[in-house]
Amino acid sequence: MESFLSNPAVQGTIAPFVAGLVVAIVLGRFGLAGLAVAAGFGVCAYFLNGLAFAPLTATRKIILVTLAAAAIGVVVDGVARSSRTIGIALALGSGVAAIWVFWSVLSQRPPQEAAAFGALAAIAVAATVWLNHRLADAPVRAGAAALALGVGGGIAAILGASATYGLYGIAIGAGGGAFLLVQMITNRRTAAGATLVLPAAVGSALFAAGTVLLAKLAWYALVPLVLVPLAARLPVPERAPIWLQAIILSVYAFAAAAVCWILAWQLGLE
Repeated sequence: MESFLSNPAVQGTIAPFVAGLVVAIVLGRFGLAGLAVAAGFGVCAYFLNGLAFAPLTATRKIILVTLAAAAIGVVVDGVARSSRTIGIALALGSGVAAIWVFWSVLSQRPPQEAAAFGALAAIAVAATVWLNHRLADAPVRAGAAALALGVGGGIAAILGASATYGLYGIAIGAGGGAFLLVQMITNRRTAAGATLVLPAAVGSALFAAGTVLLAKLAWYALVPLVLVPLAARLPVPERAPIWLQAIILSVYAFAAAAVCWILAWQLGLE
């Protein structure tokens, strides 16, 4: 059993997917199916990091921020309706959090380089959160975006020479995929809200930005990843069953993510 649980495929994909599926099914009746992303990510974080948060490295900060994003999402969904103002506030807050996450790394760089990379991380995270928040009231689209953001960013991280960040990203996607699968099987939409879209966007974007700062992912590879939520807004046949809409939207979203992979792969060949 120990060797099974130590397998990266189990830690980053199977276990997170199972955890997300259980949460989506059990908590869906309470409007908290969106916690599938946090559950999947949390399981992966436990396997790879345990419960240790000292010293507070950049990776551990990302874990804390992603889990906090899920908690904030629950609060936002409970006390306020989705709005443009809330989306802007969450985006700005996420951008500031990105600076905090990578501060220890940026402080060791020359001032101009630190400013450039810091701005890049903040803008990438804030833009992803802003665009993904617009899907909060569209659960099928939100699930497809979470799946593609997580898996897309995870594969990009692996191609950028960061296998660990890759597993974290894929775990986010596994949770999003579990959330989406429940809708496909039941042919019923379930609430997504900020509970799902916020941690999916924050976690995926932070791990991708971290791969740029700490590994070998090109900064411009972040652009197509940021655009994944826009791809998930493309039209689908409204009268089509949910399973078909989910497949079509996932293809759209993964098409954007694939551009990120191509750019990361080309950089690896240089």
